[in-house]
Amino acid sequence: MKHYQIVVIGGGTAGIMVAAQLKRSEKNLSIGLIEPSEKHYYQPAWTLVGAGTFDMEKTIRPEADYIPKGVDWIQDYAEQIDPDRQIVGTRKSGDYSYDYLVVAPGLVMDLDGLPGLRESLGKDGVCSNYTDPEYTFEVLKNFKGGNAVFTQPSTPIKCGGAPQKIMYLAEDYFRKNGIRDKTNVVFATPGTVIFGVKDFANTLNKIIQERDIIFKPFYSPVKIDPIKKVVHFKYNKSGINSCVGTEDKRILEEVIGETEIIMPYDMLHLAPPQKAPDFISNSKIVHQSGPSKGWVNVDISTLQHNEYPTIFSLGDVAALPTAKTGAAIRKQAPVVVENLLKLIKTNSLSSKKYEGYSSCPLVTGYGKMVLAEFKYDNVRDSDPILSKLMDTSKEQYSMWLLKKYGLPYLYWNQMLRGKM
Repeated sequence: MKHYQIVVIGGGTAGIMVAAQLKRSEKNLSIGLIEPSEKHYYQPAWTLVGAGTFDMEKTIRPEADYIPKGVDWIQDYAEQIDPDRQIVGTRKSGDYSYDYLVVAPGLVMDLDGLPGLRESLGKDGVCSNYTDPEYTFEVLKNFKGGNAVFTQPSTPIKCGGAPQKIMYLAEDYFRKNGIRDKTNVVFATPGTVIFGVKDFANTLNKIIQERDIIFKPFYSPVKIDPIKKVVHFKYNKSGINSCVGTEDKRILEEVIGETEIIMPYDMLHLAPPQKAPDFISNSKIVHQSGPSKGWVNVDISTLQHNEYPTIFSLGDVAALPTAKTGAAIRKQAPVVVENLLKLIKTNSLSSKKYEGYSSCPLVTGYGKMVLAEFKYDNVRDSDPILSKLMDTSKEQYSMWLLKKYGLPYLYWNQMLRGKM
């Protein structure tokens, strides 16, 4: 059995950043990185791909180009974690033992988590930027009017703002192409508000009103019927046992029983339900019950496992009360790295803490973006330098340029190289 000082599970943003920063700090560390994929994807640009303003090919690069020098790439699937024996089992390459483990495999799309999704996705107007953004743009180009419905599940999802970003872009696209007056743009979400941070919610609510977007809070999708081209929702407002108000005649929705709503669609974009990979959710390292069940049980400030001190976790798979974004990982990775290095040298943690920072570049149309930055408890946490130059809670062309050109450059050339 091969042994490493540090085993990293996952070669996405989190795993590569941690491995790269560790090697830049301490080049003699023995690190094995377990990642099966040959391709590395820059998924934040998929919103723009879905709107026809970014090339999908430019979001894909060879994984081999970003494995840090001196790190062993174990090109295989992790399938088992035994935290008591400090061993990771893989599909083909056998077992690997470790002194320290970094768990960052990301999450997976649960296409069976919503009845009808697997059968309907990718055809007849049912699309998702999470799985195939190029098809989303096909749907936009072929749309002739009717109900354009945008929704998301009640599970945690990566980039919680993504389902509404494509909605704003689609609305703008319909306007530019002369079919907006024949279109109902609907944003149906299990959430209670359009966005959790007040300053940014104020801007988004204004946009929704000005652009006549139909906002439906408390709507949890429960089934898609691709034959009838309808999506079923459960009205989930806490403490209320029935749908409030009457059926919305504009969009021909129908209320069935006490809490079920059926809405016809001509275009349906959704984020699929999402979950931790099975080898994670079936392991001892996750919360076994409660609201974080199935996600890795870490201290939300140090990112060290709450029961196994030689394990750290970050990125989408960690149970952290903040948005699952690449921007969050950018702040999490240095905390994991500093704590690991200090633990190796002194058997104690560093003073560095993660405060829950995440950001959501909310594209609100072609050439317009609001940069929502926040930390734990939905407290606004905007960059002090940027904030002096502009109000990032308002739509800005400069923020659109950052999203389209600046952030991809920083991702490939700085973040993945361990330089930030």
